[in-house]
Amino acid sequence: MAVQPEIDHATGRTTTGHEWDGIKELNSPLPKWWLYIFYATIVWSVGYWIVYPSWPLVTNYTKGVLGYASRQDVTRELDALKALRAERAGALARTPLEDIAKDPTLLTFALAQGKAAFGDNCAPCHGLSATGSPSFPNLRDDTWLWGGGIADIHQTISFGIRNADDRSRQGQMPALGGPNGALKPDEVITVANFVRALSGQPTRQGYDPAKGKELFASNCAACHGDEGRGNRELGAPNLTSRNFLYGSDEKTIIETINLGRGGVMPGWAGRLDETTVKSLAVYVHALGGGQ
Repeated sequence: MAVQPEIDHATGRTTTGHEWDGIKELNSPLPKWWLYIFYATIVWSVGYWIVYPSWPLVTNYTKGVLGYASRQDVTRELDALKALRAERAGALARTPLEDIAKDPTLLTFALAQGKAAFGDNCAPCHGLSATGSPSFPNLRDDTWLWGGGIADIHQTISFGIRNADDRSRQGQMPALGGPNGALKPDEVITVANFVRALSGQPTRQGYDPAKGKELFASNCAACHGDEGRGNRELGAPNLTSRNFLYGSDEKTIIETINLGRGGVMPGWAGRLDETTVKSLAVYVHALGGGQ
């Protein structure tokens, strides 16, 4: 004998027969239109699996009966873009760096291409706004370790900093403190305060400026110069400026003296075509170069 569904007297609807602590569940089936769409998506997905690449395998993936790959579309679109840019890209390749700014149309093209390339390749370290972060230089100020002229920037972008390429920027801040360093802990503190004084920052109480000058001359002046104004050939920063790459507080300067610094940057020549590298140099120079 069939069991008659229970009717909920408050709503007049049947229940599912389920009950939890006296609470009964109304029988509220999904709308048929929703179910039909759901079933249709299942059928569509099965067809998609058969027609297009979909399932990953151990070392490959299912290709689908059409053999379609979105990579082919990307390649085709990139080729079309290159063809569209070919005329101006050719002009950019032929024009010396220092002459690009003389042609407004070419300059606009270089800046647009450089901005796009910067977002794809440089922003992860320097930030999308190019304002940098600790250890990564702010490209919008006018402080450049290796020179801010457009040719200097092009050189740095092309070959990078402190990498295996002989053409990369070289030079490294050695560790002057620690057990094997030339400076004792108290001397490191004295030099750190001398460096802060060079950039007009306050020094700790009891600091001996004469001793600081003597230690600086013996250990730091060879790279930073007697007056601490730096040496771009060596990538030694100007210490009279308050733009410190790693921070200008006493603790950070002590850390720099104790451990040294040697940030690296990859070279982009070979990874990017020369026209793109040139565009990047124009774009970065426009952000804050000029020296």
